[in-house]
Amino acid sequence: MFAVTKRLLLRPGWIEEAPALTEAIADERIARNTARMPWPYRLEDAEEYLSREPDPDHPSFQIIDRTVDPVRMIGGVGFMEGEDAPELGYWIRPDSWGRGYATEAAQAAIAAVRSSLGYRRIEAGHFVDNPASGRVLEKLGFRRTGRIAPRFSRARNRDVDCVMFALDEEDGAQTVPPALAA
Repeated sequence: MFAVTKRLLLRPGWIEEAPALTEAIADERIARNTARMPWPYRLEDAEEYLSREPDPDHPSFQIIDRTVDPVRMIGGVGFMEGEDAPELGYWIRPDSWGRGYATEAAQAAIAAVRSSLGYRRIEAGHFVDNPASGRVLEKLGFRRTGRIAPRFSRARNRDVDCVMFALDEEDGAQTVPPALAA
């Protein structure tokens, strides 16, 4: 599955990109704000992640900034098994923070999975000490569920409180036009 926006290309990762993925994640602030990413993030971690068999029900994408030459990997966005619905996750490298890339990429990913996989409800969450991620979710149309749940952070090696959100199809989330999601 692929998606294209004004500035970004979302596509599967390739094993040959393991060095670029390792370099993109070479900041503890990325790993500590995710549940499953280890820290330190090593080349072996990137190789293991990129060599996994893709899950057709829970796609993941590398986020490529296509406005620069050469193009470069600036993050990742994808879906995993959630408690009651697929769960959205994303990360952006720090030198690309504050430019709207997470929102743009997540909008495209949501549009792609809704049109191809029929997702009606999507869950997401952010650690309480990462409010910027909560602002991204709100821009996407997610609403707080009122739950704060402990989530294990592999990078922190402990449970961290996570603010839970949901996005239902009828919430009218802002998504990219279908012509941009492929």
